[in-house]
Amino acid sequence: MTRSKIAPVKNAWYRSKQRVGLTLASTLAVASIVAACGGSGGGNAVTSVPGNGNGTGTTNPNPVGPPWLSHGGNAQHDGLSAVATQAFSRIVWQTPVDLAPKYSTQGYLLVHYGSPVITAKNTVILPVKSEADLMYRFEARNGNDGKVLWSENTDYIMPPHRWTPAYNLSLAANNRVYAPGAGGKVFYREDADAISGTLKVAVFYGEAVYNANKAAMDKAVMINTPITIDAQNNVYFGFIATAGNPAGLSSGVARIAADGKASWVSVAQLAPGTGVAKPATNSAFAVSKDQKTLYVVANDNIATGVRQTGYLLALDASSLALKSKVQLIDPNENGAANISDDSTASPLVGPDGDVYIGVLEKTYGSHNARGWLLHFNADLSQTKLPGSFGWDDTPSIVPANLVPSYKGSSSYLLMVKYNNYERAGSGNGMNEIAIIDPHTSQDDEFANVKVMKEVITMLAPTPDPNVPGGFIEWCINTAAVDPFTKSVIVNSEDGYLYRWDLSTNALSEKIRLTSGLGESYTPTAVGADGKVYAINNAILFAIGK
Repeated sequence: MTRSKIAPVKNAWYRSKQRVGLTLASTLAVASIVAACGGSGGGNAVTSVPGNGNGTGTTNPNPVGPPWLSHGGNAQHDGLSAVATQAFSRIVWQTPVDLAPKYSTQGYLLVHYGSPVITAKNTVILPVKSEADLMYRFEARNGNDGKVLWSENTDYIMPPHRWTPAYNLSLAANNRVYAPGAGGKVFYREDADAISGTLKVAVFYGEAVYNANKAAMDKAVMINTPITIDAQNNVYFGFIATAGNPAGLSSGVARIAADGKASWVSVAQLAPGTGVAKPATNSAFAVSKDQKTLYVVANDNIATGVRQTGYLLALDASSLALKSKVQLIDPNENGAANISDDSTASPLVGPDGDVYIGVLEKTYGSHNARGWLLHFNADLSQTKLPGSFGWDDTPSIVPANLVPSYKGSSSYLLMVKYNNYERAGSGNGMNEIAIIDPHTSQDDEFANVKVMKEVITMLAPTPDPNVPGGFIEWCINTAAVDPFTKSVIVNSEDGYLYRWDLSTNALSEKIRLTSGLGESYTPTAVGADGKVYAINNAILFAIGK
């Protein structure tokens, strides 16, 4: 294993806020380990459209490159770009994703922001929080200059939460774009690139039932996961339903087929006697490579003082029948891991069909708040080698040939966040990102557990003035991997976006986005023309040449 040997990047940025203290008793304990990645940045700001309507932009007439469909890029969440990324020459354009950011008393922005989705014609569609009371819209912009093409309001109502959950869009292979609405309905536009278009609605339990009971259903049913779409344009998502609703729904999994036919199944029916009650908030479903299996993380309801636990479910992607399930277990304490609604960790499906899911440790701090990356075969019948980090992170696939120093036999590796949180257990603030081998073991540094072998790591470059000997942590929940330049695109809480060159194990490029602020972890994405997209302090930045 090769650790980076770069000198710290000197930076005038200093954190003025001390982290919140941690206690095991508090269900909000993990708030203190949230990454800080915000502030105010420069660049070419573009104006917003305050509601439904068209903007001043024009659509690219022809395809530019491959699309970025969802959280992690696709329904497997592998994070792999299909186009070479542009150099970090400048901030080409930027726009807010939150018009009324709500900061904690400690100055943190505990809001998860959803990933932009980008069409083959380079139309960037992003969710925008328009009010402090959590009203959302989604808008389309030309990826060349950021000018608005169209904008649509939604009536989305969030599920119960502590940190504000992500509002995610999803793009289908047929170029439909979907967004969550109130009452369990989804909004969609037939052609995400078209400036003129009708906002349509699909309701998985029937539009007639919804229309007859709109007020009651809007209050009772809340979509609580990102929308996942398979290669055949079938739509999946999780929802929470309160008892006694007019449609007779229980919290569960919904499917809207490409032909419009819909079905649903309750989590209680899928996993009776397990204690799980709903899909885990923020956790996007994943679809197997052969499109036959849907992977769902389920947990118990959020409540004060409750340490949520859960299961990974494998469902038949057509019928939603249960194929198998496995409890998510802390490999160190051999007890139920914490499956927190504050985490966006979603199942990753590997090229070989193996499934990976990040969790938090059973007892907070027993693994320095790093959690674990749990690892299963495709049918969940075999628990495999875990990784040493899982908190609020969906790993990305790294083809093994992108790392010249790797001499092992695995065809693919994983890119993961690898922070070692100061004040959590024995954490010392030596925050890293890592490339790990999912099929080769080593001793874990912090527990008596065999874990995935570190291939290369990268220490955060900027010293943390509040942590002697520590470094300002990485700020990422799903990272884009560029196989053409053999690099990974990663946010840091020091206010910079970095390119990690896997050939040299060096940070080969950086660009300052903001001055830095405590913020929930954020995604990176790649546009059809190779621009890189990153979010800092409620602003989406388009980076390129």
